[in-house]
Formats: sequence, structure tokens, C-alpha cells
Amino acid sequence: MITKLSAQDFLEKGKSIPMIDVRTPAEFEQGHIPGAINIPIFTNDERAQVGTKYKRSSKDAAVLLGLELVGPKLSVFVRRAKKIAVNGEILIHCWRGGMRSGSMAWLFETAGLKPGLLVGGYKAYRHYIRESFSQSTNLVVIGGYTGSGKTEVLHKLSDLGEQVLDLEGVANHKGSAFGALGQADQPTTEQFENDLAKIWSEFDHTKPIWTEDESHSVGSVWINDALFNQMRKAPLLAIIVPKSERIKRLVKEYACFDIDLLKQMVKKIEKRLGGLRVKRAFESLDQEDFATVADITLDYYDKAYGHGLDTRQTQKVYRIEIEKDEPEANAKFLINYLKTI
Repeated sequence: MITKLSAQDFLEKGKSIPMIDVRTPAEFEQGHIPGAINIPIFTNDERAQVGTKYKRSSKDAAVLLGLELVGPKLSVFVRRAKKIAVNGEILIHCWRGGMRSGSMAWLFETAGLKPGLLVGGYKAYRHYIRESFSQSTNLVVIGGYTGSGKTEVLHKLSDLGEQVLDLEGVANHKGSAFGALGQADQPTTEQFENDLAKIWSEFDHTKPIWTEDESHSVGSVWINDALFNQMRKAPLLAIIVPKSERIKRLVKEYACFDIDLLKQMVKKIEKRLGGLRVKRAFESLDQEDFATVADITLDYYDKAYGHGLDTRQTQKVYRIEIEKDEPEANAKFLINYLKTI
């Protein structure tokens, strides 16, 4: 018997039962449920063929073509499903919970498996997770000027048992013009949101959830409006670390990269720095004077972030003077500080 499941129930069962996404590899790459396994009914090219047949001929003709394409693969699908099923159970979805997932569910049931079908498909899942970001929560945002060690503070908070939403870690980007250096390729915005939703669903929303202050975009990916609005309503603990400490951190993090690559990154903010500062930064890079480069770029970033703090209207900002860039000590300090506000 085929069991029909809501998005919530599908995800809950998916913690222990394999989830099969029968959409094309291209659809899967654009965005998928974290942990799902792609067993596509059609290749990218085959789906295009069926779609063309539907438009130029008829639905019946498209269905017949689909059967011709899929027929030789049926035994392969069953063997793969039986190999990964847990006690004969397996979960299936396509885009809208239509013909593709329905056909695969029928096939697996016929082969003796117990399939669970996501009602409304991946589209229903996307609606469900986007709604989840609007639920009542207890976000705490860590802010501060560039080079303050906010990300490392977040990691130390996690080590101390706190709940942490590491947006930059999920995005594979540190947020600034230099943020892609040393990072893996960024996911699509859709997959970024899916990955965040999985983490979000595991939080206890009655307890503090720490995250880092970000603009609406983190590199090439975007924070959805519901989550971003939550961030802009949450208390902001802005750690104010001396510029000298921040310069040391930036040198440690970026001096290891190729000089020409660093010049490309500086070039990205040329309009904001101005030609003379860019020229000076380039000269300093040629001399491997990384501290001067950090100092020059911080002039821009500090002004931009300071202006942003001054214009926040939807959240309470707490400016906290921190003398040293010591992430573990600063994480412990913030935990105790939060209890006082």
C-alpha cells in the first residue's frame, strides 16, 4: 500500500527512511531535500524530449514516449530501491507529486516495497520550509566590524553547547568582497535555503539561537525574507574590537593567498575605496605589507558597517567593547551578557 505523507511527516520519516527524489539531475542540482538520493526517472535530455512531444503532439504521445524511455530502466530502479530501503520502506517525491513519483511508487509497491509518497511533491516541501522561518523563535545576532572574529566566536559558542546558525558556513562565503577566498563553490540560493531549513528544524526555538549579522545576501546567495526579518528584529550584540586586533586577524586569514588574487578582490571595491587607496593597496601588496592593505580596506568596511548600525530601526543594538580578539573568552562573555538584557 502506498502511504501519502504531508511535508512535515515526510521529513520526519526521512530521518530514518531513505528519501528518493525522482526528478532530473538538473532539477536535483538546483535544489533538493538535504539527504535525498537522486534516482531520476528521466535524464535531463529525456525530460526535454517528453516535454517537446507534449507541446508539439499530445499528452498521450508524450506518455508513450516516456514509457519507451523508462521501460528498460525499471529493473534498475527496483534493484537500487531494494538496496537502500529500510525494512522495505522507502520515500519518494517528484516536483508536484504527480505522474513521476506516482509511477515510481506503483513500481516499488508492485516489487514488494512499502513506498511513502510526498503529497504535493518538492513544491509542497519548499512551501513548508519557507513557512517554518516565520515561526516564533529566539534569535540573537552577533555583530561587529570586519575582522572582529564573529564567525570564530560563533564556532566557540557551538563548542560550548549553544545553538548556532552559521549562515556563512552554509553559504561557503565570508560575506565580504574577499569572502569567496579559500571557500568551496557556493550552493544555489534554493539549496542554501533548504540546508538552512534542516538546521532550523532541529533547534529548540524557546532557547537562544546565535547567528551572525549579515546583509540580505551572503556572496551570491540570498537569505529569505522571513529569516532576514527575524534577524532584523532580534537583539544585536555588536562586539567592538580595536582596529589593531582586527588588522592582525585579517592578515592571519588572508596573507596566505596569492598576491594577484588579493588584488582582484581589492579591485572589486575600487569605486568605494577610491583610485588612490587602491593604488596604495596594490603597492603594499607588492611589498607584502598586508597590515597596510587591511588598514586601507577597513576604512571602507568600518564606515559602511557603522552607518548600518546607526540606521537600524527594528532591533535593539548593544555595543559591547571588547579589548582582545579571543574568541572563546568572548563567546563566554556574550553568553553571560545575554542573561543581563
